[in-house]
Amino acid sequence: MAKREQKATESAGKEPIQDLRQWVERVEQMGDLVRVSEPVSCDEEMSAIGYLVAKQKPSPAIIFDNIKGYENSPFKARSLWNILGPSLQRIALTMEEPPDTPTVELIRRVKDKLKHRTPTREVSPSEAGFYQNTLMGDKIDLTQLPIPKHWPLDGGRYAGTADCVITRDPDTGYLNVGTYRMMLQGKKEAGLYLSPGKDARLHITRSWQMGKPVEVAAAWGIDPLFMVLGSQTFAKNVSEYEFLGGIKGEPIPVVKGKTTDLLLPASAEFMIEGIIKPNSVKSEGPFGEFPGYYGRPEAGCPLVEITAIHYRNNPILTNALMADYPSNEQSGFFAIIRSARIWDDLDKLGVPGIQGVYAHPAGAGGFGMTVISLEQRYAGHAAQALALAAQVPGGAYYTKWIIAVDEDIDPTDMDQVIWAMSSRCNPIDDVDILRNTWSTWLDPTQNPPEKRPYGSKALINACKEHRYLPVFSKRTALRKEMYDKVAGQWKKLGLPGQVPTVRAFEEDKKVVYHEVGGFEPGKQPGEEKVDKK
Repeated sequence: MAKREQKATESAGKEPIQDLRQWVERVEQMGDLVRVSEPVSCDEEMSAIGYLVAKQKPSPAIIFDNIKGYENSPFKARSLWNILGPSLQRIALTMEEPPDTPTVELIRRVKDKLKHRTPTREVSPSEAGFYQNTLMGDKIDLTQLPIPKHWPLDGGRYAGTADCVITRDPDTGYLNVGTYRMMLQGKKEAGLYLSPGKDARLHITRSWQMGKPVEVAAAWGIDPLFMVLGSQTFAKNVSEYEFLGGIKGEPIPVVKGKTTDLLLPASAEFMIEGIIKPNSVKSEGPFGEFPGYYGRPEAGCPLVEITAIHYRNNPILTNALMADYPSNEQSGFFAIIRSARIWDDLDKLGVPGIQGVYAHPAGAGGFGMTVISLEQRYAGHAAQALALAAQVPGGAYYTKWIIAVDEDIDPTDMDQVIWAMSSRCNPIDDVDILRNTWSTWLDPTQNPPEKRPYGSKALINACKEHRYLPVFSKRTALRKEMYDKVAGQWKKLGLPGQVPTVRAFEEDKKVVYHEVGGFEPGKQPGEEKVDKK
């Protein structure tokens, strides 16, 4: 076993990760972390390093310990980049699973964990590490914090792009934990960009309609699981805190804020509290966003007036670069968590036979494409799965391509998916379009920009045609016995690498139909009875 794989295996089976520092420790034990002690600027240089390292294999996380120009900053902050990146091992670790868990199995396990919600556990202020230091009023000066500029044409410096932002629904009182970009607007001000339909935007809009201010808190240094879960869409009346607890397998410790009535994650490194007054906005952007393009400058985004900042000694700030794949921070973990969310939604709707779901990481940060593998059990099954996957809460936002494939296709293997599209899909019959769907102002394909944020979706049925399953051309496949024979002597034969995984095998079958005379093309067959020799 390679040294790297051995370290990854040894990190499995431990107690749940309690905070970012423990996460960093375990990643370092896996040999998956680089510490940079040389002076590095947060003005495009850190993001450039993160962008390039993410294109390597392996692609380690990076901590910058010496930030140029901030040597005398009272915060003495460090900066973490390429947190999860394209590393399936770090993503699995973050989801509290063994780092060597295969992709589809990891998605399946996360999907099952999402069914178990766990309420939070409120703790005393002494148990919240970020209360080591607190600044209020005129002592707050965020310009002394190494908040980075990511891209050359960004409109400002962006904090906590790997963060969790907490707001409260003014009607129901539930707490939302989201992930949103925040642009530095002054010593004590930060903008909050929110796409249409996102929970915090709904909270702010509703509060303003009621003539009320909005309390906001944000962790700019956090256990990466908060970024992962906060980036997803859940029911609008259930807090992400409960899903976080379900993934952890234990309640998330929270603590009351000092200037807000919000419950804050006690494990955070750097926390801000603030308020958004009714109709208080300020121009924001542009910013290099998840599709790999600059979003247009916003005429006005909600303006957070910061009332307090809290931080641990030598805090670690978490940063997420939005870029083309694989340098987009969200791409890798979206491939797991968004897939699990969609699969869980399909389970809740009672859609049977789902064998796997995959939000491909190269699809605009994991947003653009969803592949569903299913065992077809009845007429219209594939079409139903496509339509529902396109619009369930976990998958409705932005997604443009939803593809259904049969159970013999690995949805994570795009070579197989493209083969299925090319050999089982007849475009004139198997492609449908949904119009005026939920999208974003960040979609560069909708022009003029005023057409945004409405989008469209293509539903591609790349399954074998159900009505002709018994006469559909038989695919070439290995016998299981032959695969096992070759796999068993792979190293002995001197063959390179690992034995590839194969999903479909040749099986001797005798198929008997209820209809007399067997299947007739154009006629729906009855229930199959399959006798395997």
